[in-house]
Amino acid sequence: MSDLNSVRDEIELRRASIADAQREHADGELSDTDFAAIVADEERRLDQLETQLSSFVNETPTPSPKVASPTGRRHRRIFLVVALLCFFLAAVGVIFGALSPRQPGDSDTGGLSLATQQQISRLLAQGEIDESNYHDAAAVAAYQSVLALDKNNVEALTQSGWLTFSAGSAAKSVSLVQKGESQVERAVRLAPSDPDPRLYYAIIAASLPNERTFAVQQFKVFLRLKPSAGDLAVAQPWLTQLGVKQ
Repeated sequence: MSDLNSVRDEIELRRASIADAQREHADGELSDTDFAAIVADEERRLDQLETQLSSFVNETPTPSPKVASPTGRRHRRIFLVVALLCFFLAAVGVIFGALSPRQPGDSDTGGLSLATQQQISRLLAQGEIDESNYHDAAAVAAYQSVLALDKNNVEALTQSGWLTFSAGSAAKSVSLVQKGESQVERAVRLAPSDPDPRLYYAIIAASLPNERTFAVQQFKVFLRLKPSAGDLAVAQPWLTQLGVKQ
């Protein structure tokens, strides 16, 4: 960590990781042993970070420019526009859904209440805006809030997983890398025909040692899912590096 903001961001991310582990443990997705190991690792790192944070108290931090990852994070300006558009469309959809006739016994949003769905839409939009402004820890917190409401939300799993994996890679944290990979893998299982989580899953595989063959396999699946031009542009450097033909 080279500046105050990055230390604070990692502290927020570590706390979010503990909160998420608590949720997964309560849901039965983490064993007692795995939960204890994750919390112990995160708390150990938090102690180090808080000590490091104290060293900045009497210093004036000099912010350093943050370079967007070459590993596929979407263009942040586009994210901001897309986030606002998605929020508008979600609001329109909610109004339309409220006015549309439903059969007796049908729920408003497939099991989620209308208010919950509105809250999820707001949190997703906020997460994308935070991410577009390089506030990655705040973005992860927004996505984790979505998952607290809907643990199977594919977009939140994908984005939270990717940001967590990226932070873990930068901090050389095995637990964060594994947590991020696990979230994206879950998104792929939940939405096997969606090219977005598949793209992040393939990039993660390509970023890990000894996973080249698996990464090639995942990129080939990604191409069969008819991805958008934007996703293809993100994937192109990896496709070239791995020798995968479109």
